[in-house]
Amino acid sequence: MEQYRLFDDFSDKVKRAIQLFQMFEDAAVRYHKDGYYLAFSGGKDSVVLYVLAKMAHVKFQAHYHLTTVDPPELVWFIREAFPDVKVEYPELTMWDLIVKKQMPPLRTARYCCEVLKEGGGEGAFTVTGVRWEESRKRANRDFLEIHKKKGAIYLNCDNEEDRRKLEICSLKGKRILNPIIDWTEEDIWYFIRKYQVPYCCLYDQGFCRIGCIGCPLASIRSREREFERYPKYRDAYIRAFDRMVKARTASGKSKGNWKDGESVFRWWMYGNEKTDKQVAGQMELKDFIDMAA
Repeated sequence: MEQYRLFDDFSDKVKRAIQLFQMFEDAAVRYHKDGYYLAFSGGKDSVVLYVLAKMAHVKFQAHYHLTTVDPPELVWFIREAFPDVKVEYPELTMWDLIVKKQMPPLRTARYCCEVLKEGGGEGAFTVTGVRWEESRKRANRDFLEIHKKKGAIYLNCDNEEDRRKLEICSLKGKRILNPIIDWTEEDIWYFIRKYQVPYCCLYDQGFCRIGCIGCPLASIRSREREFERYPKYRDAYIRAFDRMVKARTASGKSKGNWKDGESVFRWWMYGNEKTDKQVAGQMELKDFIDMAA
């Protein structure tokens, strides 16, 4: 009995996601000629989102923001399995961005996400694969979001009033639809298998998440594993950190304990000393602030 209820619940989630796409399509087309701006990362959530949009028969364009630190397998997968996804190329590579910011990307200062991943979709109705299950921060979000200068409005889209609120909202507000926000990881994989949705091979090779190589949000072990698999990216980070140290010196900023790219890389990975826990240096900016003073 419990198993049947689980499948019924899953079916309801699929239907609701499709209905949400269809409910706001007129608004999406009105805001942009291409319809929905579907944020596509190539991960498991976004491939499900893409297929749901197809099932809903709505007008949309999927966009993938190339960060220059993406796993090669992910880029190949997107090009082969989803050739109609529009690839957005950044104005700056991660390596140039590090030099420009004169600091490594940190847990508490993820300028890389803002510049390389979170842009695009201005004036359009954006669709994302955000899910409540992913983090506490995302638990505060809802199916529909209207972001304005004075704050954000979150709507669960369970009645016509929510739809009218969108209609009367200022066009200057950013509209975000999260059709699978209530889905679990189990739902995602069940959908992928049920509808034979293609997904990146890295999931079958032990990767639980697929994102930027060396992302400071990942654990030490995950990052070590990534750099073992992609040593050229490790070397590229070190070269960028070398240039960063020189840029800091040229601008009169203290180098502190950062003598060269290698020393920056060690600090970036392990903080002031290597531990088996989450990176202390990534959790706080204390070391960096001391050096900037």
